Amino acid sequence: MFTLIAGPCSVESRAQLLTTAGTVAAAGATMLRGGAYKPRTSPHSFQGLGRTGLALLAEARAETGLPVVTELTDLREIDAVLEVADVIQIGARNMQNYPLLTEVGRSGRPALLKRGPAATVDELLLAAEYILCEGNDAVTLCERGIRTFERSTRYTLDLSAVPVLKERTHLPVIVDPSHAAGRRELVKPLSLAAVAAGADGLIVEVHPDPAEALSDGPQALTTTEFAGFARAVLGLAASLQPVPHLAAA
Repeated sequence: MFTLIAGPCSVESRAQLLTTAGTVAAAGATMLRGGAYKPRTSPHSFQGLGRTGLALLAEARAETGLPVVTELTDLREIDAVLEVADVIQIGARNMQNYPLLTEVGRSGRPALLKRGPAATVDELLLAAEYILCEGNDAVTLCERGIRTFERSTRYTLDLSAVPVLKERTHLPVIVDPSHAAGRRELVKPLSLAAVAAGADGLIVEVHPDPAEALSDGPQALTTTEFAGFARAVLGLAASLQPVPHLAAA
């Protein structure tokens, strides 16, 4: 089954989160993403609402029925995150935070592991091993772009990593076109390319008013355009599914 994870980069307010959650749920998203804790390059940037954001995510899940994907950035917050998160996201900056990976493995909670901006495929797979070695096999890998010399996009989306990872591991592989592109007008074409490359899902950012977003507004789809986006990617994903009797043969 193709997985479409959608929601805001950061949980900013109750109205912002519930509006977005309702929109993505109605359009066919299968999980809600939202950051209560946000590791940022600048210490002066918005860092998230913390436990208040977690409480809002719990409310959004209760209202929409969507499972919650949220990031763990600090081991001191693991118990609070475990109370809310159906899937724990390990962000690109923490891909090689081995104590964090180990504790997520011990938690038994499903994990979404993002590739670091300068990490090789081998390094991503070895990072996943830290979780798997603790007996937690519910790990999803995420390609979200790597840093290259090219500046026309925020990162370079390495779609070749999708078939390579699927060849080398049994783990699901999803793609984050929002962080790779850095521009909302590129999110749809990159998403369609990811589906065609064999990705098992997408994680995309959606916001009611990206111009007012406290983080990553330029790459967020608007709530008004998300339904059309979802129809396109889910339709393509469905068309590429193998016919059951042929697959069995």
